[in-house]
Formats: sequence, structure tokens, C-alpha cells
Amino acid sequence: MKTLWAPWRMEYILDNKEQGCIFCRAISDQDDLTLYKGKVAMVVMNKFPYINGHLLVAPNRHFSTLEQLSKAEMGELLLTVDKSIGILKKVMNPEGFNIGVNLGKVAGAGVEDHLHFHIVPRWVGDTNAFTIFADVRVIPEHIKATFKKLRPHFDKLNIT
Repeated sequence: MKTLWAPWRMEYILDNKEQGCIFCRAISDQDDLTLYKGKVAMVVMNKFPYINGHLLVAPNRHFSTLEQLSKAEMGELLLTVDKSIGILKKVMNPEGFNIGVNLGKVAGAGVEDHLHFHIVPRWVGDTNAFTIFADVRVIPEHIKATFKKLRPHFDKLNIT
């Protein structure tokens, strides 16, 4: 039997005792994976990504449904999603994207009280049998390294 070592994951396993909303913590400067904070929306790296560059775009206000967005908020939120995709294309050169919103626990929402979009960059061959057979994901780059690549681009982002 071969062993797959990922000792950096222990940081996340032990840190999974977080209290409160991850997005509200991110907007109040209590999160080290926040890439962007605008007037209406924020961009945070997913702490438990499907693949490198998995981003979460959320409104700054705490609510759970699309109906609660004003038209202006909806526009800025989608513009933030679009600009985030542009940065991922430039920095990581993905071949495609999965973009989605999970509304409700039954739909797969891990954080069901704060609306957010997932942006998942995709490459040919980026998944393998680990996920199918062992419910294991292989992430080839440490999340902090990906953050360092993306952050300078988000620092220049101005959505208004």
C-alpha cells in the first residue's frame, strides 16, 4: 500500500472549530485568505478547495437568498465574479470554470446563511480516481502559495 502524505492539511483539520460566519469574519479582517473587499462584495479563497484557485465571492451583507440582493448589489456581485475569473485566467491559465451558487443545505451549501458564489478553475486531467474511490482530493499547490500569486492582482481590483 502506498501512503499519500499531506501534512499541511492538519492545519485545516485542527482549525475547523471556527465560530460564526466565515464571510462576516472575512469582511471584519479576521481571515487571512481574503483577496478582495469592495463596497458590496468580497473574494475569499476556499479553505477547503476542490482544486487550486477555488474562490468564493460573497456580498458583504449577511443574508442567504438571491431575492435579498438589490439590483445594484447583484450587478456588483456578478462583476466581482467576472473580474475574479479574469484574474484566474491571467494567473493560473485554466481551461474552463465551474461557477455556481448552492442555495440551502440540501443543495450542498456548507455555509447556508451567507449567499456566495463558487468559482472553480478547471484543467484537463485535474481530477483523478482518488476523488471517486477514496473521497480524497489532491491539491498540487499549497493554498498560501496560490494566495500569494493571486493577491497582487486583487489588490489592483477596483469595482465601483
